[in-house]
Amino acid sequence: MKNTKLSILLSLLMVALVWSCDNDDPEPVNEEELITTVNVTFTNALDASDVATATFSDADGDGGNAAIITNPTLRANTTYTVTIEFLDESDPSDVEDITEEIEEEDDEHQIFFVAASGLNFQYSYEDQDGDGNPIGLTGTATIGAVSTGNLVVTLLHEPDKSATGVSAGDPSNAGGETDVEITFNVTIQ
Repeated sequence: MKNTKLSILLSLLMVALVWSCDNDDPEPVNEEELITTVNVTFTNALDASDVATATFSDADGDGGNAAIITNPTLRANTTYTVTIEFLDESDPSDVEDITEEIEEEDDEHQIFFVAASGLNFQYSYEDQDGDGNPIGLTGTATIGAVSTGNLVVTLLHEPDKSATGVSAGDPSNAGGETDVEITFNVTIQ
């Protein structure tokens, strides 16, 4: 009888030990941000009063009402300082600045500015993550001769920043997930 009680007690102890060691807690999920508003500000490097903006606003997110896009007009043969802001304005009483999260998780994000052929626009990064890779929240746009065309602005989450061309602003090999992608029709005059 003592052996049976001891066997049962040891069996219960083993089950409790195995159960306590089993960690089925799920890994925390870094949920994708809702980005309803993007503001791209172009400030003339030689004249701070010369400011152009490109905006994207889609208060209800994907689906529903169409996004409202304001396209920029830039001066030919000019250099601009570029800043970009990402917001979640789905609840007007509680606007969330997603830009802050991108700054905090800078190694997990990169913004790309890709001009269509024919648009005399070149972007260079002015900010870096902790590993020395580009982010894109601030940069410089060098504008050439008069032209028009599309400028695609893309925020990627977890791109491969070491892939070919990525640090130079080419998203072709970046991978990752697209948080937001906007096509602006830019006029250079």
